[in-house]
Amino acid sequence: MTTSLTRRGDMRVKGVMGSVSFEDGWITITKKEVGQQERQFRIRAADVTGTRLKPATALFHGYVQFLLPGSAPATETKGLFAGGRPPHSDPHSLSIRRSANDAAAMLVAAVEAARG
Repeated sequence: MTTSLTRRGDMRVKGVMGSVSFEDGWITITKKEVGQQERQFRIRAADVTGTRLKPATALFHGYVQFLLPGSAPATETKGLFAGGRPPHSDPHSLSIRRSANDAAAMLVAAVEAARG
């Protein structure tokens, strides 16, 4: 399974070359590129102005993206290998596999509920 619930209902979803977790009102996106150090991006759920979830299919990865005030959402990269996702360098999104669709939907719903 690609999600895990820890104490107090905290959530974690394993994505493509990274993960996203939601704990105590904070979203943490962790990304690891080949040959690079792991990077973490923390976002307060109260600061999120919107969310985007594109479910993965059998052929293409999907993504989860968090929108913040004053920053435009990263555009989807088109092409055979990108499959319509934001670039890996976008700190506010994470690509997901098809097996993580349900877990990502649950995480997005929890963030939406937390931001009021």
